[in-house]
Amino acid sequence: MIDYLIIGSGLAGISFSEKALSHNKSILVVDDKSQNSSKIAGGLYNPVILKRFSEVWQAQPQLVLMDSFYADVESKLATKFNFQLPILRKFFSIEEQNNWFSASDKKNLAPFLSTKLVTRKYNSIDSPYDYGEVLHTGYVDTALLLEKYREYLFDNNLLLEESFDYNQIEFLDFGIQYKNIQARHIIFAEGFGLHKNPFFNDLPLDGTKGELFIIKTEGLNLDVIVNTSVFILPLGNDLFKVGATYNWKDKTDVPTEEAKQELLERIREIITCEFEIVEHFAGVRPTVKDRRPLVGTHYEHKNLHILNGLGTRGVMLGPATAKALFENIEDEIPLDIEINIERFYKKKNK
Repeated sequence: MIDYLIIGSGLAGISFSEKALSHNKSILVVDDKSQNSSKIAGGLYNPVILKRFSEVWQAQPQLVLMDSFYADVESKLATKFNFQLPILRKFFSIEEQNNWFSASDKKNLAPFLSTKLVTRKYNSIDSPYDYGEVLHTGYVDTALLLEKYREYLFDNNLLLEESFDYNQIEFLDFGIQYKNIQARHIIFAEGFGLHKNPFFNDLPLDGTKGELFIIKTEGLNLDVIVNTSVFILPLGNDLFKVGATYNWKDKTDVPTEEAKQELLERIREIITCEFEIVEHFAGVRPTVKDRRPLVGTHYEHKNLHILNGLGTRGVMLGPATAKALFENIEDEIPLDIEINIERFYKKKNK
């Protein structure tokens, strides 16, 4: 018998896998590569929501957990994924500068917003009002992380490469029987695939499609991430990741001409140099309308659990929510009500 059967190997799935393995628990991951939102994600981590100048929920503890988590995984897989880079917010007016300084005076935002303007000039970017620097930022190469972690799972016979069949679950006194596998618990970390899950598909997962580019240009000399209406992230070798769009209606992972034109327009508002599109990606982020993850245990089947809804901040939320769910299952430490799926079931039962 294994301790955990984990469905999905995106950021949520590997975060829980690592947490379980670090506590000497046995796991098996089932994944058919049907979900790609983690793979095509921007991978940025940023403790501040710059559109509203508000702190990301529980940003400080998430950053601490995230740093140690990715350092451990980098050591384990002998591959670097986590790149600490400043995020610079380009200002378009004096008013935007003033809003920045007002935000940096707030107690909860002061640790994350520099009060010193960045006046450096970057090739092909007109910046008469300079930049504000967000602290404790960077990006995780999510595609590389997931590829290497999947290889690790495969090499250690911890990966079952197939679609999960919900009809094959049998509930027994000792736990779960799935085909020829016996497990104490099942963790569903399926991303937008949750909609096919008969046990949890009544939860309000509202996928948000995002599209982004990899562009190539010799006209930029960025060694930072620039954030305005889109982010521009340097990858090296004159390559840059640029994104992203938000579409709440289209639930496919097919790149669209509409999003392409939107991204091109936004890029040209920021940079003046020529560039070519090397790749155009699309994926559906697993988002929730109240902007909080979906974490917890099924109200009837106590061996079934969910780790989902990480949305656009999976890089930060993954390690923290995996820790919370693991400790809830193993040590009965209560989940924060803001992430606990009971917040929705309680509304239903009223």
